[in-house]
Amino acid sequence: MGIDTERDIEANLQIGPTDKGMVRLFVEGDGVEIPMDFTPDEAREIAEEIMAAASRAGKKGR
Repeated sequence: MGIDTERDIEANLQIGPTDKGMVRLFVEGDGVEIPMDFTPDEAREIAEEIMAAASRAGKKGR
């Protein structure tokens, strides 16, 4: 299984700051909760990667 493999899994994603100055990505689905904390710099890098992937995906959809 890879990133291009489609799956019928539903999950919720919440993103927000923590009281410790971190950025938390919180994934919840099918009885599983996954909190992932990142420094603000790491979160910015992740955001840049998401924006780049969205740009590439948008070009493939044309």
